[in-house]
Amino acid sequence: MANETHYQTLEVQESATQAEIKRAYRRLAKEYHPDSKSDQASHDRIARINIAYEVIGDPSRRTVYDQQRQGFVATDPVESAANRAKRTAAAAAVYRQARQATQSSEAREDAWLKLVYGPVDRLLGKIMSPLRTEIRKLSADPFDDELMEGFMAYLEQGRTWLEQAQSKFNSMANPASMAGVAADIYHCLGLLEDGLDEFDRFTMSYEESYIHTGTELFRRVKQLRADAKERLKRLV
Repeated sequence: MANETHYQTLEVQESATQAEIKRAYRRLAKEYHPDSKSDQASHDRIARINIAYEVIGDPSRRTVYDQQRQGFVATDPVESAANRAKRTAAAAAVYRQARQATQSSEAREDAWLKLVYGPVDRLLGKIMSPLRTEIRKLSADPFDDELMEGFMAYLEQGRTWLEQAQSKFNSMANPASMAGVAADIYHCLGLLEDGLDEFDRFTMSYEESYIHTGTELFRRVKQLRADAKERLKRLV
């Protein structure tokens, strides 16, 4: 029958349970199987029964078949199930690749933060924190040799820390996601070097403008460090 539904082929109601469909299939298969001694044996009939059970005997294919009959799906239910399986497998593969890429990216970010950003930021703090105290001590008498030697010792130590920070910063390329943070730190390093140069010039000329310029450069570093921390808050 050309217009016969799979339910009609298996002689069950459309509301039949999977167990009822299975029992109906077994009964009809036994009745119409060509090897049986039944008068109803028929190759054509058993073929339709097998096709019907292949579709509505499978809950997933049955759902697609029902949707097709209601106009929701325009493809053969067996083919739809196969296509759905392919799409699911493809989507799973894409998800795994994306997940692996995400995990790899996160690992690089964690490593850079731990091995580069953290140590560099701490070194920046060690350079900047004593500045106000050192300038205040020196301002008591810039021409006092002992005070000047103390200030120069601070500058020398600052350069040592700066070299360590620069080495750490150059030891590992920053992840793309950390580009903004890395740019802020890069500028911090450059400004600190310029600031220390300005303070060095003061120790040779006693020209106060060098102190003012160096202090302003350090102030800009402070702001850039804050900007970097704010970027990190938005990223992590």
